[in-house]
Amino acid sequence: MKDQNFEIKYVDIKQNVTFTCPRESEGKALLWIRIISGHKPEFLGGTLIFDSSEVNQTPHFTTKQGPGTFILNINQTQINDTGLYYCIHTINWTNMTFLKGIFLKIKGPKSFVSGIIQAPPSAAVHPGESVSLQCSVLSDSEKKTCSEDYRVHWFRAGSHQSHPSFLYTHGANAECGNSSQKCFYNFSKKVSVSDAGTYYCAVAACGEVMFGNGAKVDIIEHNTRTLINTVIALCIVCAALAASLTVSLYLIWTNKKKDSHSGNTSYLNISTVYSTLSAAVDY
Repeated sequence: MKDQNFEIKYVDIKQNVTFTCPRESEGKALLWIRIISGHKPEFLGGTLIFDSSEVNQTPHFTTKQGPGTFILNINQTQINDTGLYYCIHTINWTNMTFLKGIFLKIKGPKSFVSGIIQAPPSAAVHPGESVSLQCSVLSDSEKKTCSEDYRVHWFRAGSHQSHPSFLYTHGANAECGNSSQKCFYNFSKKVSVSDAGTYYCAVAACGEVMFGNGAKVDIIEHNTRTLINTVIALCIVCAALAASLTVSLYLIWTNKKKDSHSGNTSYLNISTVYSTLSAAVDY
């Protein structure tokens, strides 16, 4: 499932919601399921790929075919409808493809967690380097409606994942201000190429789950072609330098030989050779 096929949707309580999933291939089935924290995956409805007028309906859920789509309707949303909804393309239970995923958040009474802020990384990173992400949680304990403290989780939605993957849950290791109304949660990871994607900070509080805006992590692969081109260029320079030195030394030897034939005694002056070599290097 690609990044663009996973979305986060916020809906007020007692609203009607419609999700659609494309019907593209022949001979397979489509399923709508949902996963709610603390519960087993729940089957909501299914259909075959070919056209069918069959409707699966309960007082709360309806699944049916539309033109080129498989539709899920949720009637009069409730707080406990908050969760992950997946459309699955399947041949059998061992061969499934996640076509679309939606995290549905039902907005009820105002939560004591008033905001989640994620800052993007300062720059792209190379494989083997560490990336640090930060999640800021704003809360007001005076509006707390349950006895539990919130918990902070990290997820990643990658380009080649079938669904967002869970990464980490924070303990009591936050950095908070004096009023404890703003706490910072840091997550660091040494990355490889496969770790590229969008990282989400999620806060679970009083039976609700809230997601941050996400922070995209880009991984820069080492450019081996550029390295090879650089090595080739250096080899060419070295070869040219060697040829230049050879010609210079030959000319010195030729001049010395001519002087010997003319009856003049001539010596190979070290300073002359050094000057010639220096000129060749500068060239």
